[in-house]
Amino acid sequence: MSAVRIFTAVLLSLAASAPATAQERRLPASQAEIKLSYAPIVQHAQPAVVNVYAAKVVQNRNPLLEDPIFRRFFGGGPQPEQIQRSLGSGVMVDPSGLVVTNNHVIDGADQVKVALADKREFEAEIVLKDSRTDLAVLRLKDTREKFATLELANSDELLVGDLVLALGNPFGVGQTVTHGIVSALARTQVGITDYQFFIQTDAAINPGNSGGALVDMTGKLVGINTAIFSRSGGSQGIGFAIPTNMVRVVIASAKSGGKAVKRPWLGARLQAVTPEIAETLGLKRPSGALVASVTKGSPSDKAGLRLSDLIVGVDGFAIDDPNAFDYRFATRPLGGTAQIDVQRGGKPLKLSITLETAPDTGRDEIVLTARSPFQGARIANISPAIADDLRLDPSVEGVVVTDLADGATAASVGFQKGDIIVAVNNKRIGKTSDLERITNESFRLWRITVVRGGQQINVTLGG
Repeated sequence: MSAVRIFTAVLLSLAASAPATAQERRLPASQAEIKLSYAPIVQHAQPAVVNVYAAKVVQNRNPLLEDPIFRRFFGGGPQPEQIQRSLGSGVMVDPSGLVVTNNHVIDGADQVKVALADKREFEAEIVLKDSRTDLAVLRLKDTREKFATLELANSDELLVGDLVLALGNPFGVGQTVTHGIVSALARTQVGITDYQFFIQTDAAINPGNSGGALVDMTGKLVGINTAIFSRSGGSQGIGFAIPTNMVRVVIASAKSGGKAVKRPWLGARLQAVTPEIAETLGLKRPSGALVASVTKGSPSDKAGLRLSDLIVGVDGFAIDDPNAFDYRFATRPLGGTAQIDVQRGGKPLKLSITLETAPDTGRDEIVLTARSPFQGARIANISPAIADDLRLDPSVEGVVVTDLADGATAASVGFQKGDIIVAVNNKRIGKTSDLERITNESFRLWRITVVRGGQQINVTLGG
């Protein structure tokens, strides 16, 4: 028997012995099948994959001009401007000209252009940005034609070992296709975004691929390529994509006209289960999400979730850690309920949690303009929506920094988005008007108490 026939017989034997659930995924059974091409999938997907060009104007700040004596003798004329450009990819998801890309590709951009596979270019407006998922939605300007799109697959149906293609514009060389397999699913310890639940693939992904398409063998979109693990800056076979079930939530918010993504609000803080906690709870392995606190009046409170409950499932999906819970809960449709599997005192329990958005009343958001260490900071009262969005402890009193103007005093002295200002010069800060009033006063020294990442920090700054 020839080597080819022996090889074919082995493949057929392996296919016959595969589990029934994997019958649709089989190894090539003949030389003819080995010669099959991905070309039809690529030809279907290419027109819907675009290049995204973003540009923003920045001023070159001369550090000598920060010295008032230098300015007095040499003047402080206008600073020269420089244009910073970034390059990425995107996917057309609606025939009207709606494009999904990565937020980091267009963040801070003053101008965005989208180039199609046929080389045509369009100006684009930013419809929605979501830093928590690192996704953004663009819309092409001044066009009435219908564009080619990619259908979104159910990313929960992916299996490790499935073949996938990555399409994008790596290093700006032009649209490129690479292939590989799904190397892993539900990667939750990557540290890229708030919602960490990535598809891992060995399909080559490089700088410029960000925002591009990861497609399956039916030509459907299964993920948005977003990051790589690399020591060299190039592909080393470990790339990460945001699953389309999360992408679908962001697209729905953009189509509804919202400027922010609408997600279900749990109203509870969760923590990971360490080996020590698992031993205390009598668990065979450290898994699940442990309830560390419950906000009074929140959906979790109304559903009966309690401190020290262990969440192990959401609507039939197993939960290994808090990141997995965040993803599963955030991708549930608003308006219904989610069934939460809980272990309480070693006994299983099912709770039904209403899927509703967090209330965002009384935030009183303002930008501080008076000369002070806070100049250029946007601040707000801590509403449930802000606490949920910035992952803050809603029980902490104070006002939170929600944004910082580029080059402003607040950014230069070290304030960060998510900082909670608790006190200034021994005066408690309860609401935004308190901090605004204090910044209108003159002080030689500013003694500021800040809560960052749950830790209290005391700093002293010059006036």
